[in-house]
Amino acid sequence: MTTKLDEQVRGTIAAGRATLGIELGSTRIKACLISPDATVLATGSHAWENQFIGGRWTYALDDVWVGLAACVAGLFADVERRYGVRPTTFEALGVSAMMHGYLAFDAGDELLVPFRTWRNTTTERAAHELSERLGFNVPLRWSIAHLYQAALDDEPHVHRVRHLTTLAGYVHWRLTGRKVLGVGDASGMFPIDPTTHTYDADMVAIVDALLAERQLEIRVSDVLPEVLVAGREAGRLTMEGARLLDPTGTLRSDIPLCPPEGDAGTGMVATNAVMPRTGNVSVGTSIFAMVVLERGLSSVHREIDVVTTPAGDPVAMVHCNNGASELGAWATLFGRFADVLGHPTDGDQVFTALLGEALNADADAGGLLAYNTLSGEPVTGLVEGRPLVVRAPDSRLTLANFVRAQIYGAFSALSLGMRVLDKEGAEIDELVAHGGIFRTRGVAQRFLAAALGVPVALGGTAGEGGAWGIAVLASFLGAVEERDLATYLAEHVFAGAAIEVIEPDAHDVAGFGAYLERYVAGLAIERAAIDAT
Repeated sequence: MTTKLDEQVRGTIAAGRATLGIELGSTRIKACLISPDATVLATGSHAWENQFIGGRWTYALDDVWVGLAACVAGLFADVERRYGVRPTTFEALGVSAMMHGYLAFDAGDELLVPFRTWRNTTTERAAHELSERLGFNVPLRWSIAHLYQAALDDEPHVHRVRHLTTLAGYVHWRLTGRKVLGVGDASGMFPIDPTTHTYDADMVAIVDALLAERQLEIRVSDVLPEVLVAGREAGRLTMEGARLLDPTGTLRSDIPLCPPEGDAGTGMVATNAVMPRTGNVSVGTSIFAMVVLERGLSSVHREIDVVTTPAGDPVAMVHCNNGASELGAWATLFGRFADVLGHPTDGDQVFTALLGEALNADADAGGLLAYNTLSGEPVTGLVEGRPLVVRAPDSRLTLANFVRAQIYGAFSALSLGMRVLDKEGAEIDELVAHGGIFRTRGVAQRFLAAALGVPVALGGTAGEGGAWGIAVLASFLGAVEERDLATYLAEHVFAGAAIEVIEPDAHDVAGFGAYLERYVAGLAIERAAIDAT
């Protein structure tokens, strides 16, 4: 039955007044179509996975375009199923993706080496030297660390680098022809000057000199993308770009695009966490917290990145390479067990059952210990990953304790990093969480509040995440002349939004504290496993 609201939505879509956001996450490419008031109208998705090839984590760029086309096709099918109309154009669109990493191209725009993702931890020497010389924490996953490490290793390709970008920047470039980047994503490539909202000129000069010492004729400002703040038009969809998104030829060209952003920036937007003293936590393959700063940090910390909001305001970021993937692997195993017993169960049902069971666990997970380290974890000093479940003879091995240990393990490295930020005196009123793990209400949110010792809020867009966030940034195009991003979000997007807040429970806080002590002590087991295998 068609309702009046459906008719209105159909008219909005047919007239091209809806806005499209696409985010390339670590396990899913998602598309989200929103109305002018930011309501979700339709979604599409495509599953993909990184590969570990030649000692590095990567994605094939051909898979990017196969995945994007499948994702957009899924969204178009969802629109037709819901509203009986097929989109041909949009008010605007935006692209977001995993931050950091290394996509290096030569003068002919040919990829020089396979895409090196944020997950790689082979840049330790470069990150250390850059951090020392710049007086600024340069994490292992940052693009400049990858470039400098390639220079230190005398990789043959590095002399031919003429353009460096992120995954979002690459997709945007192919769609529009413009080599630009949103300031939030750019801040994960190279340090940003908070006044100019572009690359820090003094630090650029230092790195240029370091590269020259390696006999490289590379100037940082020449190879990095142009930086744009939220609200600025970043190009228009070309005919070639339209065909990449929609090979059927239905989608028209000349759609304006917002600056491409990283998943950290879209997470801040999706959770309305762009004002000082606000923050958010994103949980996916990785897990990271973003806290918008009232003032700069007093010293450099290995555990804390200083990045920016999509508007260019400074943010303290605690990024952990390992998030919910290990929990997802166990959920797959338990799902298969249900199949073998003759009770086929879909993934969401398995997650809901397991997370719900964790509420029945001992507060400290019964003495169990779980490490989710599929890859190296810089926050804890692990150069490689070895997922482990450890228990003492007197621990209580129950399903509830097992699942709670897995959830605690996913939050432990983040908790350690956030404690460093707490010692800096950073004030946080509350953190807003988002990511698929929070679709099961009241579980991961509650444990995260205990792990971080702050209230954790959850809104209605928690499961939509960055695809919705970049769609909102696309809808913000041009509004920057009238109001800033924070005002736009507060007055236009989140006004009257329902928010569920969970305060830290004292019993859970004590239980997680006991778990974290075991976790830190047990890092020796992780290191031994790395040495042994």
